[in-house]
Amino acid sequence: MACFTGSTPPPEAGCSALAWHTGDGKSLWGRNYDFDRLAEGARILVLPRGTPYRLLWAGDSGGKDHTAAVLYACAGTGLLLGPAPVLYEGLNEAGLMGGQLYYRGFAHYGEGPAAGARPIQPPFLVLHLLAQCATVEEAVRCLEKELRLVPLPLLGTVPPLHWSFSDRTGESIVVEPDREGLHIYRNTLGVMTNSPGYPWHRLNLLNYAGLRDLDHPGTPLAKELEQCFSGSGAQGLPGDWSSPSRFVRLAFLRAFAPTGEGEASGVARMFRLLQSAAFPLGAVRVSHQSPVTELDTHTVPYDYTVYTSVCCAQSRRFYWTTYENQRIRYLELEPLLERPAPLQFPLYQTPDFLPVTDLFR
Repeated sequence: MACFTGSTPPPEAGCSALAWHTGDGKSLWGRNYDFDRLAEGARILVLPRGTPYRLLWAGDSGGKDHTAAVLYACAGTGLLLGPAPVLYEGLNEAGLMGGQLYYRGFAHYGEGPAAGARPIQPPFLVLHLLAQCATVEEAVRCLEKELRLVPLPLLGTVPPLHWSFSDRTGESIVVEPDREGLHIYRNTLGVMTNSPGYPWHRLNLLNYAGLRDLDHPGTPLAKELEQCFSGSGAQGLPGDWSSPSRFVRLAFLRAFAPTGEGEASGVARMFRLLQSAAFPLGAVRVSHQSPVTELDTHTVPYDYTVYTSVCCAQSRRFYWTTYENQRIRYLELEPLLERPAPLQFPLYQTPDFLPVTDLFR
């Protein structure tokens, strides 16, 4: 079965993910959420240990085979859809981090492990893996042995998705479902964007083998000309917002950018790297409107970076900014592990400026 139904073109959406580290050994994972909307009710969620959730939520799918309970408390951006919470990305108390990205034109569901595996709707995969797995290794085993992605609509649509995960050891994987089956790529470059698939993006880097962080001293075309500006080593680095260009740009920055000494500087620098792939509002006009659900009440005609999030596996902190509010906020999971019920925090999407004039009055 296909990943989307009917004559409606597959949704347009961006998204970029990055796994990184700090000088003192902390593991980071972050993403840009690029779309033309954010569902009404989307919040920063905390799902404590024992929280019930669904693997399927379509029609009569409430049997116990389609339900589970959170083993590892987790936090991230998502929706509380009654008994079926959804996480777009997040982290858990064991340090597993990850999220979903759009995989337009390639995602295909219905192929999976042998009979007996539990069916799961694609939007629920992030929550399930974070809720049940402590490491990338456990997530891979769960994907290979225990789950089968099925194309059942949620809110009337089946989004085409692929996924990126990382853990406290720094290992990063990409998970991609297509017509040939479910592919899990181990020890990846730590970068993912959208279509095509990860192997294509990795091979495409050979087209940019000449990129470097060091300026060229001049040009052999005119020996008397000396270099008079900086950045010439990266001439040819693509600057548009297509998926291949964002992948190359983030791979370049990940290869050359100095890591932060600790968590604070590492997180701040990671936000700066992700900003290089962020969509400014107005730069990417949507040519094919994706299906609008009952929760999509604030759709705009452009894809833009609705929010950016960064997780730290060791501190179990979830950091985020939004398009119009660049002040970095964070939620710490540790004090909330055993709360009796899920918690919701606002994204703080309105501008929030810090006045300093009064310091000198």
